[in-house]
This record gives sequence, structure tokens and C-alpha cells, in this order.
Amino acid sequence: MASRIQLQRRSVCTKALTPSKWKVKQVTTSNFRQSLEEIKTHISNSDFIAISMENTGSPSPPSWHRPLPFDTPQTAYFKATRSAQRFQLLHFAVCPFSLTHSNNLVAHPYNFLLFPRDELKMGMPAYSFSCRTSCLASMARQGFDFNACVYEGISYLSREQELVANLRLGTAFSSPRVAKSSSPPTIADTIFIERIRSRIKHWRKTCQSSSTNTSKDEELISSLKNIVLGSEQFRSRPCLTIDVCSEHQVQLVLEMLVDYSDDLLPLLIPANNGTTQAVRIVLTNSKEEKDLLQRELQSFEEEEKKKVRGFREVIDLISASKKPVISHNYLNDCTLIHSKFIAPLPPEVDEFVNSLCMVFPKVLDVSYMMKKIGTMRKVTNIPSAISYLNNHFFAPVDMEIPDQATLKEGKTHGLNALRLCYLFMKLCSILKISPNVTEFGNKHLAHELQDFTNVFQPCSVNIQESFNGDVGVWTNNTRKVSCEHLVFLWGFKLGMTAGMLKGVLRASHDIFSGEFDVKLVDKSCAIVVFWQTGVSKEFLDEMNGEEISGNLKELVSDGLRATDYETYKEMCRLGLWEMDLAESLDRALESSCCDIESSCERKICEILWYNDDVINLDDL
Repeated sequence: MASRIQLQRRSVCTKALTPSKWKVKQVTTSNFRQSLEEIKTHISNSDFIAISMENTGSPSPPSWHRPLPFDTPQTAYFKATRSAQRFQLLHFAVCPFSLTHSNNLVAHPYNFLLFPRDELKMGMPAYSFSCRTSCLASMARQGFDFNACVYEGISYLSREQELVANLRLGTAFSSPRVAKSSSPPTIADTIFIERIRSRIKHWRKTCQSSSTNTSKDEELISSLKNIVLGSEQFRSRPCLTIDVCSEHQVQLVLEMLVDYSDDLLPLLIPANNGTTQAVRIVLTNSKEEKDLLQRELQSFEEEEKKKVRGFREVIDLISASKKPVISHNYLNDCTLIHSKFIAPLPPEVDEFVNSLCMVFPKVLDVSYMMKKIGTMRKVTNIPSAISYLNNHFFAPVDMEIPDQATLKEGKTHGLNALRLCYLFMKLCSILKISPNVTEFGNKHLAHELQDFTNVFQPCSVNIQESFNGDVGVWTNNTRKVSCEHLVFLWGFKLGMTAGMLKGVLRASHDIFSGEFDVKLVDKSCAIVVFWQTGVSKEFLDEMNGEEISGNLKELVSDGLRATDYETYKEMCRLGLWEMDLAESLDRALESSCCDIESSCERKICEILWYNDDVINLDDL
């Protein structure tokens, strides 16, 4: 079971157990800045960017917590959201690569060790999370260094968290831009401006006169004047703080200073609620010194923001490049990236997709490309996929790693991003797809690769098609079916197979005289598919009616229960993740929030069904 741990108090000693000719540069806090400059150049010069990550757990067991063949985009998104929020990223592998000519690529692999350290003491990011020992053990076998992760892992803040941190820390030092107001000033505005102008005039005169006075008595008098006027020091320069009550007063002060002097630099002091608390005016010796100070403050502010962003700078570099991103699992990878580095995941899947496309406009899902071969159904990880392709297809790929990490700084852990580059090129060769990008204002994918871009589910062609009603499954024999034709059934005897349950149902009522199918989801729950329109509603009405008769009545008396697909969707939305699907459906029906009859207009969506007698949970 998943357990909550505080990793600050725990460290694990591991070493690589599987040697490899490939070495990946391991990036920690000690070499992050140097590596950031290197990868910035490699991303800029690359054609594609492969990414791979491992977190502290996965949604299994039970297996129904993972996306299943009958999941719509929304229910699959609910499941991925739960995993992204519970578990924590510990490493993020990035490999920019470019194509030299056919089947040849140049790769630059990096493996960033991450740890969500609350360096600002603000509760961001969350530093407690769920772990599964099986996932940690797998990472240890691959050579993951948990000691380096805990003590030298790179922290980060999401974009939304950075905004909150900047407001709380008050790091707005740069001079604001001034826009002249089009409306004429009121009498109150004029009085406010003249009062501030007079105050600045006396303060400035006092500062200039104090610089020429040497007498101790005069210094004392000057100091007292500065206290009365509210004069302070900012970086050894005199400054004056002007309290304001509104953003309008801030604008008035800034407009007045533009026409008043070339040697006064205004700085905004933010309040905790995001507004401006005061305007700090710094007196310099000349316009040149003012410009120099402004550049210094801008540089300082940028350095402070870099410390806050941490590893997210890499995500921002990838996003800014607009290069196609190679992933092995679009849904899981992108929900993790969004939740950790962008913002909390939105409640609806269409909002998530729109938000993600603003960050990564082109994501190529290699797992979907593997399905197009037709025989890749049972290959679920990258090493086994490469092994299968090498054994069944002749598709040579030459890979060059010019900046191969040394034995001291490089390890075999974090190879999956590098393997993804290799796998992507082999699949392009086997599927006869040109991986080349074309120059037209910006780099664009070849036409053949567009069909593999932004695939939300593995058997969907693209995101738009998924939301039009089609959902992919991990099988070759598929058959479309509407969600309205599906009925969840539970409360039958444990140990029943799908065939046994189908026989019991066929003998229980005339409703089952037509074509229908039965599939087990887990040991407690099954799905019944009625292929004729309206039969599923007729069955549910019969189950909930008072005139049940025959064998079906006996089954209901023994505890048989049934519900429609809407209950399953509501169950996922409410986050009722019990060990058995039957128990979760029971809770959804009992919940006061689950009012299926009064729900708003429902979208009828189609899913793909397959004809195997028994679901192989390992294939899901």
C-alpha cells in the first residue's frame, strides 16, 4: 500500500546494477547552472526533445485505477489526475536530438535529479507525498541514487507558485512602465500630486545639502530632517518611501516623476494581496547612474527568479522552443508536468488539453506509434519495445552522443529519454514515416507525423477526435459502442468468470435473449454491453422496478446490483477510489452529490470494445 513519508529524514544507498555503453549526465544542484546553459544551446539546435520521468508510484493495485479500455477522455483524465497529485517526481530525463541524415541522430542526454524542497519556507512545493515500495525498488535496481536525490536534488516551483512567491517575498525591484492617463486629473488628484511634489522637493534639497555639510552639528540636524521627511537608504543611495492608497495614486506619482527629474528612480513595493503598498524613490547622481542602477536591479531580480524557478527553467526552455516533444505516455506524462510545473490540474479534460497545448503544442506519443505496427500490444515498456523491434524488423539506427558524460559525472540511470530517441527513429523507419522537419518561418513536422501528434488516448487519432466520441483501447479487434449501451454489474458470486456470468444472465430474463457481451473489470464488478439500442435502459428499469420476476429476481435478492455509465463517471469525478470497483460504485450511488437524474445535458460518446472472453489486466 502507498504510504506517506518524510523523505528529509530518509536516505537510501544504491548503485547501478546494469552496465551500459550509454552514460547520461546526472544534473544536481551543484552543476545545474552550468548544465542549464549547455542544454539551452542543445534545445535551440535540436529537431526533437525526448522526455522521460519516474515518480514515486503508479495507480496500481487495484488495476481499475489505471485508464481502462472503456474510459472516456474525462474518466481517464480523472485517473491520471489522481496519480499526478499523489505521487512525486524524483527525476526528469531530457534528451534534445537532431537528425543528421536518414536513420542517424545526434543526442544530448541529461538526467535531472529532483526533490521538492521548500527552500522559501512557504509550504511550496509540497514535500510529503505517497510512495510505493515496488516503484522505489525498481528505481534502485536501475541505479538511482536516492542519497543524491534527497541532498542534492533540484527544487522547483510551478508558474502559479512562482507568482504567489513573488508577491509574498516582495521581489518587484524593477522600475515600472508609465502610461500617461487620458482623463484629466481631478481636484483631489491635483492636491495629492502637489503635496508629493513638495515633499520630494524638500527631501531632495536636504539630501543635496547634507552631502556638502561636514559639521557634526549639521550632520545631526540633517539626520533629524531625514527622519522627519521619511528618508532612507537603498544600496547606499538616499531614498524616500511614499505610501499610497490605490493603484491610481501609484500612477499619479509615476507620471509626476517622469516630468520632474532624470535622476529619480521609482520602485514599487508590493503588498501581500498583489497590490502596491508604496512607491520607493531612489536619488542618483545623474541619468547615467540611474540607468545603471535600473539595469543592476533588473539583473538582480532575474537571478532571484531563477532561484525560485529551479528546474522549471528547463520546462520553460522546452516550451519556448516550440519543438516537438517525444513522450512514451501522453496522458500520464503531461498531467505530471502540468501539476508540478505549470499549475494545479483543472477539473475538466478539455481545460487541461487547452492549457497544455499552450505549453507543449506538439507532443508525439511513441506508444501510439507502436500500436500502428499491429503486433506491439503486449509490449508495455521502452526496453522491451526496442528488443522486440530489433528481433522482428531490420531498421538500423546510428546514434551519436558527442558530449558523452564521463564515468565520474555520468551513470546508466535516466536512459529512457535516450532510448526514446532510438525507439522513435526505429518506428519512423518501420512505418516509413519521414521524421524530418521543414523550415517555414518556424520548424514544422512532416505531414506523416501529424497523425501521431497530441494523441490523448492510444487508439485515438488525435485529441479532437477523442472529444468527438472515440476512445482508444489497447487491442486490435475493436468495435465501437456508445456509453449508453454499457451497464456496470456487481454483487454476483465471487469466482465467476465472464462466460459463467453471461450464462447466468441469459437464463435470468428475456432481456438477455438478444446480443450482449460481458466483461470482468475486476473480481467484484463486470460490464454488460447491450448491442441493441434501448436495451440497457430497459434492463436498468427492470432492475429498479417492483415487478421483477423469475431468476433475475433471485439474483437481485442475492445482492446483484446494476447502474449506468453516468454513475461510473460521477464516481471518478468524486474521487471514490476504493480497492474494489463495486464498493466505489456503491458509494457513488449513496452519495448525495451523485444526482444522475437531474444532471445537465449529457454527451453521448462512443468507446471501442474488444471481443476477448477475459480481460487480461496486465495488458491494460
